[in-house]
Amino acid sequence: MFIEIVTPDKKVFEGEATSAIFPGSDGSFQILNNHAALVSTLGKGNIIFVKTLNNKSEEVQMEVDGGVVEVLNNKVTVLAEKITE
Repeated sequence: MFIEIVTPDKKVFEGEATSAIFPGSDGSFQILNNHAALVSTLGKGNIIFVKTLNNKSEEVQMEVDGGVVEVLNNKVTVLAEKITE
């Protein structure tokens, strides 16, 4: 799946990932390939995803202060208020 993470200031990440965990307002949730369409608000917490590049996987963790995530057709778009890497 393709993940794009943006803040009002810049694009933080754009690339392929195999899974992602988000701090939803009502609790954390995980997104995998071919997930159903979803829109959710984010609370304060960590976004954790496994990015893939040239058949290598790496776990990435970022702290977010809130925002919105949309999942549609294997594309995950995160509009974050603030990201701390």
